[in-house]
Amino acid sequence: MQPTNDPKTTATGRRPKRPAVTALAAAALAAAAVSASASVAAASQARPASSGPTLVVYSAQGYDSAETTAFTKATGITVSLDDDSTGPLLTKIEAEKNNPKWGLLWVDGATAFASLDQQGILMRGWEPSVAWNSLGAASVPKDKSYVPTGLTMAGTLVYNSKIVKHPPTTWKQLLGKQWNGEVGMNDPAVSGPTYPFVAGMMNYLGGVGPGEAFYKGMQANGMHVYLTNGDTLAALEAGIIKVALIQSSAGIGASLEVPGIKVEFIKPVTSLPSAIGIDAKAPKAEQIEAEKFVDFVLSQQGQKVMQSGDPTGDSLYWPVLEGVSPLKALPPLSRVPAQTINPYLWGSRENTINTWFTNTIVG
Repeated sequence: MQPTNDPKTTATGRRPKRPAVTALAAAALAAAAVSASASVAAASQARPASSGPTLVVYSAQGYDSAETTAFTKATGITVSLDDDSTGPLLTKIEAEKNNPKWGLLWVDGATAFASLDQQGILMRGWEPSVAWNSLGAASVPKDKSYVPTGLTMAGTLVYNSKIVKHPPTTWKQLLGKQWNGEVGMNDPAVSGPTYPFVAGMMNYLGGVGPGEAFYKGMQANGMHVYLTNGDTLAALEAGIIKVALIQSSAGIGASLEVPGIKVEFIKPVTSLPSAIGIDAKAPKAEQIEAEKFVDFVLSQQGQKVMQSGDPTGDSLYWPVLEGVSPLKALPPLSRVPAQTINPYLWGSRENTINTWFTNTIVG
């Protein structure tokens, strides 16, 4: 169970922009926790009025504002952006199931899209005409219900090398006395990149049962659970924890900003595709606009915006298109010991596993 002095955000759980270390530390010690369902109340809001169709984008990407702005400038299509963490956005989509307000969802984690697809929520059978690289081709579902836009890693180990001289090199080591009370991770019910990490550990260890035993062991060893990447990094930089298990883009971004912060990939980390899905119940005109948005994101111009819109955060992804190179801060993907999990197998278990994690590990 999380100690009462753990830092939390006071907002909806959306990963904040990273302030200075001292400000992060103060925020980490002062802020209060909020529920992943905090934004459900917004589910009753109507689609914005306009003279023509308006594309409503639900997104948890750090570059989404820059991308939607560039898209509107290039096409003249009006966009209404709802930027939040993945958990609250999925909660809104569930609340709106009979009267959806969104047109397009853009978050990290193919498991979330697989779950929505299994519920018949996503538009199927459309794929943009682009040149996928091997990552992209492997990430497109057979029914073409969502579109990959990039790749990061879930469960990356981030630490302060000024304090930690010998970081853990295996997952089992995290259960040792040396790391008692020193490890932090995000809440998978709020943080989109974290459920694939939890599911990935279960996949690696041989099933749900062995995975639950691992996280119970982490809890017994004093693991801290925070809402999102920003909160967990705040705790690391404040010295409340020594090791953070977070998304690779957040960790690499921190290493670019904070002296001493380093990133390691314990074998195996779990591949984390970002993707876009289109609402199957959206008006046809909005679905067409959503398709145009996907085309723009995967265009040369759109990729430049993705890679510049959040340069120390979500822009640190491995591209899924031929002819697009990752930012220089990223290591070669060949050096990352990654596993790929079946999004449809683990997506169907997401609600059950997240509920177990909330009740058993978060407490």
